[in-house]
Amino acid sequence: MKKWQCSVCKYIHTGDDPPEKCPVCGVSADKFVLLEEDATPDTSTDAPAADENKTDAPNETDKPDLSTLDKWGRVKVYMEQATDLMLQHHAHPMSVHLPNGVIPVVAILIVLAWFSGSEMMLKAGFINLIFVLISLPIVGLTGFLEWKEKYNQAQTNIFKIKIAAASVTAVCCITSIIWYLVNPEVLASSGAWLFVMINLLMLAGAGVAGYIGGKLVFKE
Repeated sequence: MKKWQCSVCKYIHTGDDPPEKCPVCGVSADKFVLLEEDATPDTSTDAPAADENKTDAPNETDKPDLSTLDKWGRVKVYMEQATDLMLQHHAHPMSVHLPNGVIPVVAILIVLAWFSGSEMMLKAGFINLIFVLISLPIVGLTGFLEWKEKYNQAQTNIFKIKIAAASVTAVCCITSIIWYLVNPEVLASSGAWLFVMINLLMLAGAGVAGYIGGKLVFKE
């Protein structure tokens, strides 16, 4: 049997031919590359080469000489290095833990405040929304960089849905904050149900984006 790897999400498929569509990210069969084919096991007992397990020393010439670059050239190099570090250390999956953990708390607090009339719960929900808002720029930036560099800006449905869900989450968060600042008694007004629905929609958007992100990470 042959092994095929998706060049976008790195999903591995075993079969004589690649799948018509990647079950993880949805790209077509032409994005799969052949990894290996079954072969007769090598039973030879030849000793390994003396330098087989040695690691080559890093090539210092691969690093650009910053002294020869102008200001914007150095900025570009620093930005590329920062991007590489964020991808290497999984900045996006780490950063989304804050909004994905706090948004359910916001939704619960606002629903409870709506039923109980508690101003304290509403204020607590608003404060948590502020922390979500603070996290959104880094979540959005790291998500964009990961989509651009790791997934080659794939335009499949799964990425479109993820981007749309994240956008809905951000818009709902900003809308809720502005609405509360304009009218702190929003849950006592006639539009209370709409305010609650916006926050539940924010929760749904975060859930969808998080589910798709997990599917991409775990290749399931």
